[in-house]
Amino acid sequence: MKKNLITVVILALVLVNLVLTAILTITILPQTKKANELITQVCSAINLELRSGSVTSDSMSVPIDKLASHDIPEMTINLKDSGDGKDHYVVLTVSLSMNTESDGYKEHGENMAEKDSLIKSEINSVISGYTYEEFKADQQEVQDAILANLQKLFNSDFIVSVGFPTVTSQ
Repeated sequence: MKKNLITVVILALVLVNLVLTAILTITILPQTKKANELITQVCSAINLELRSGSVTSDSMSVPIDKLASHDIPEMTINLKDSGDGKDHYVVLTVSLSMNTESDGYKEHGENMAEKDSLIKSEINSVISGYTYEEFKADQQEVQDAILANLQKLFNSDFIVSVGFPTVTSQ
């Protein structure tokens, strides 16, 4: 008799818990939807990207006639050891797109060839931090990391995108 009474009490508590959870969900869900809509409206009003933590490229907002390109010749870079016992490397050329109307371009962009060794060093340090699998899986992430490092190096955002016209990895 005692076991049946305990079972009935446990069943009653489970049902009460289920009812309270349903009430809580019903009352909180509409408020959460309203908050999400408000956040979306505020972001669109001040023109924020809803992607967080990633470098956004301004090359789409710069007209093509205001872009200049600087090409870094072919580079061979060793990739980070992935633990498979093989040495992996990448051979690539890098193309930098620069906004010619930016103040940073007037200061640095017109003589970018003089800064090639600094740029190559930054590119090498970023790419050598990736394994072969990481590099192959998401080259856009690598390009964004290079862009962020170059913008930090020049203390300006006149470089608006980084591209890999040719890439060979092994």
